[in-house]
Amino acid sequence: MTRSGRTLIGLFTILALIGLLALIVVAFANRIAPWPIWGQSLFYLITGLAWLLPMKPLLVWMNKE
Repeated sequence: MTRSGRTLIGLFTILALIGLLALIVVAFANRIAPWPIWGQSLFYLITGLAWLLPMKPLLVWMNKE
């Protein structure tokens, strides 16, 4: 597969994974609402950075020669 083909597949995969993660976070919004503000902030910080972990192997694959 060419690099441009992997980049195109990777782009759509990244968008799908971020969208899926956003839906999961939104599903927990009602449960998180009663938490104190520092707990909510910590939750959203962790989930906001969580998408980076599965992206690293995907980005390495996309940029393979």
